[in-house]
Amino acid sequence: MIGLPTVKEALFYEASESGEVVCMTCERRCRIRSGLKGFCNTRMNINSKLYTLVYGDISSISANPIEKKPFFHFYPGTLALTAGSWSCNFACPWCQNFEISKTPPDLVKANYISPERFVEIALNHGCDGTSISFNEPTLLLEYGLDLFPLARKKGLYNTYVSNGYMTLQALDALAESGLDAIKFDVKGDEEVYEKYCGGVREEVVWRNAHRAKELGLHVEIVNLVIPGVNDDEDCLKRLVEKHIKELGSDAPLHFTRYHPEYKFNVPSTPVKTLEKARELARSLGVLFSYVGNVPGHRYENTWCPACGELLIQRLGFNVLSNRVTSGGKCPKCGFQIPLVQ
Repeated sequence: MIGLPTVKEALFYEASESGEVVCMTCERRCRIRSGLKGFCNTRMNINSKLYTLVYGDISSISANPIEKKPFFHFYPGTLALTAGSWSCNFACPWCQNFEISKTPPDLVKANYISPERFVEIALNHGCDGTSISFNEPTLLLEYGLDLFPLARKKGLYNTYVSNGYMTLQALDALAESGLDAIKFDVKGDEEVYEKYCGGVREEVVWRNAHRAKELGLHVEIVNLVIPGVNDDEDCLKRLVEKHIKELGSDAPLHFTRYHPEYKFNVPSTPVKTLEKARELARSLGVLFSYVGNVPGHRYENTWCPACGELLIQRLGFNVLSNRVTSGGKCPKCGFQIPLVQ
């Protein structure tokens, strides 16, 4: 097993005299005995050392619009070479990528792509950046830390699409290595995390979102609104208030439409629910809130919060027009738009 390109000693762990190791990649901080794996099935204790089993083991790869993440205020209209691996550190029963997130890595069938090759593929496909996504990118931590400096040297940006449950040590390392932007999926309140995501803590995700902003990363928040789970007004209000407290009023907040998937079969989110969530966010002070997974909806566009001018028009993942000035201002009233372009 050791010696395979996808098996590499993990960077962040603690070993004990008993032979156990404590994984410090995510805040589950799994205690793993020799020969066993952690919750995510991608970290294994081999002879009292922790190894990742998915270094560069790419399950899915494609050139995607950055809007698909979604990032709406980060290099609009550009392409990111997007890749994922296997498994997850959450247990969400509605996962849209369950084919890979609920499947453990197979060392025999591993599809290894080196960081150097990844950058080469990105450039050959006309991409502007990289994105680790599809399943939880924190599980590819060591790979990302090697990939991002190489990508940045070639003029590519680097992004993460994450549930936000990494340790601060991991997050700081990602920022130092060249991560530019991170999208956090916020599932709901503490009850939602405990009941549906495998006993994890909401506070960690908001802590990391706040820390990411402190580190200078571009941050956007997405809430998949699920009927009967996190769509009540109290839950949505709490989320909006946490968003403003931890990130400020100008950080983009997306309310996206759920559809039945994997083991969750409640009907799709009514569009009116998303619109109400968006209006709630606006009434509480969020300047840029969006309705997602509803192609053609007027609130997938960016509007000037000061004068109401249409600034960025979108249709699904396509940018039809971008009228924000090169200085990042509304062309009509001069309001400063928080936009990386």
